[in-house]
Amino acid sequence: MHPYIGSGPYCYSNSLAMMLGAHAPTTGVIETLTGSPFGFQLGNGSMPFFDPVGWHPEIGLAAAIELLGWSCVRSDGGSDAAALDRLRAACAQGPALAGPLEMGLLTYRPAAGIAVGADHYVVVLAVEDDTVLLHDPQGNPFATLPTGAFAEAWRGEKVTYIDTPFVLRSGFVRDRVVSPIDALESSMPQAIRSLEGSSDVVEKFAEAVGRGLDPEIRNLLAIFGIRVGTRRLLDASASLTMLGRTEAAALAAAQSRIAGSLQYPLVTGDDAALIATLRTLAPGYDRLRGALIG
Repeated sequence: MHPYIGSGPYCYSNSLAMMLGAHAPTTGVIETLTGSPFGFQLGNGSMPFFDPVGWHPEIGLAAAIELLGWSCVRSDGGSDAAALDRLRAACAQGPALAGPLEMGLLTYRPAAGIAVGADHYVVVLAVEDDTVLLHDPQGNPFATLPTGAFAEAWRGEKVTYIDTPFVLRSGFVRDRVVSPIDALESSMPQAIRSLEGSSDVVEKFAEAVGRGLDPEIRNLLAIFGIRVGTRRLLDASASLTMLGRTEAAALAAAQSRIAGSLQYPLVTGDDAALIATLRTLAPGYDRLRGALIG
């Protein structure tokens, strides 16, 4: 397996790595511990995501924090003013992990200003007067926003997997020392459970492509889905190699290569090739699950 080094939409894993500091494993290990690489789902019955059925980043973050031996205070809700007071109090003790936010409303980003339902996580460093200082892992260290603008993004009204706005994680404490190897090994039973049925879901999506792919779905896959899915599988392969699970690691790497090869036919509109590649990808999830069980 040849490693990939470069950018990618790993906002919550990168944010968690910043929070854990010197004790953080690689972001690839963190992403694997979230459970995201082990499955494929159709959100709302039609939107494809390279992660397990029912999975979302809040589930993944909670899993990774626990597996690594850490705990934190998760808080949410309240008015804009109350949430900002809570953020100020948390940051007085140290950085805090905020999200999901609406990426489209982070107006230090070019062409931002419209909520599009793009979830995002950042590390807030301080609230100074009426300004929020933060590290945005999508390429903006020491970004700033007025508190009102930050609250608008932090509300995350179009993020579908939260019911209450202003989610914040603070007060991180290392409860026990857990090595990356031990954390990864502890995550394997859930990975096996998550993979069940994923091959069938990919086949279902291939059938949907044959009926005509909605432009919104095509766009999301092109700018986000395939990129993150391919990297997750490659990082899972590296993590499985660390565990000595060589067969499973090879299968995850093969899945990553197939997933990456979806990008060109998707963008160029070659749906016959896209369907054929999806049908090559589908059985690999069952094979990966079998190797993990074995």
